[in-house]
Amino acid sequence: MQKFSEYMNDWLYGENGYYTQYKEIGKEGDFYTSVSTSKFFGGSIAKHIISLIDEGFLPNDTTICEIGAHKGYLLADIVQFIYTLRPELLDTLSFMTVERFDFLQETQDEYFEESFGDSVRLSHVKSLSELSLDSAFFIANEIFDAFSCELIYKDKIASLKDGTIIFEEDNAWVSQKAKKYHKDKGEIALGYEEFALEMKTAAKTFEFMTYDYGEMQARPDFSIRIYKEHEVIPLFDENLKLSEVFCTSDITYDVCFEHLKDAYNEAGIEMNSFKTQALALIDMGLLDLLEILKEKGGEEMYLYELERAKQLFLPDFLGERFKMMSFRQKENND
Repeated sequence: MQKFSEYMNDWLYGENGYYTQYKEIGKEGDFYTSVSTSKFFGGSIAKHIISLIDEGFLPNDTTICEIGAHKGYLLADIVQFIYTLRPELLDTLSFMTVERFDFLQETQDEYFEESFGDSVRLSHVKSLSELSLDSAFFIANEIFDAFSCELIYKDKIASLKDGTIIFEEDNAWVSQKAKKYHKDKGEIALGYEEFALEMKTAAKTFEFMTYDYGEMQARPDFSIRIYKEHEVIPLFDENLKLSEVFCTSDITYDVCFEHLKDAYNEAGIEMNSFKTQALALIDMGLLDLLEILKEKGGEEMYLYELERAKQLFLPDFLGERFKMMSFRQKENND
């Protein structure tokens, strides 16, 4: 038998795993993200980074680091909007990704070269544990739903036996988490605590902003599901054959943000904000950026980008389902 968490890790990150090979995101892929929807997602984050520098929380030579950057679209959008809004910052800021896979590092380098030539330098590390920065802005979009998890049902965790999910094993840590978050069945994420501890020492001063789908409180049922060419298939669908979707489709689940908050709190890092994606992007200036586009680019371009950007904040698309959570750590120089 194999624990479900090990099976999920193989599914996503094993030798032939879903994320170990380049996958398209958007219309031609299995799912959409905010990044594939509108460049103004990254634009809003760029405007926020500039505000952090203006407020004095981050210096103008800080490192902007994306975790799980895929092809590098989000970080490139952030760079482009910084250039539009405050071009002189490109002379002092550094840009980096945390990317475990060499082929994706190469893909990101190629995209940045296509987009910016030699004017923007991109560096990489495979893990947060490699970093020791004075200051950083960390950004991640949809990474915590891709951490492996244990499935729990009535205090037993799931294993795979002959291709079938069964609940037989005991696990004290998972049971403790399930009790804490009032879950009789569902997913218990693994790795949040270690990730927070790694970030704790990665930079003396930082803000970390992450976007994902889920709620503050854990769902009382299973949310784990498969995305295959934009079709959503519950893991426990009676017609599903795991062997037919293993490694060839995405597997994911709703994030329990309370668990994430607690993991960072245990590492000594304070949560700064928790909002719906719609409210977060609007508060950071998404609508202001669209007005600038209207003034500079004209009505036609404005209306086109507005229609795309609406999907970021409309309740029936990404605006309410997705949440933003941010954390801050400030070096004490006293």
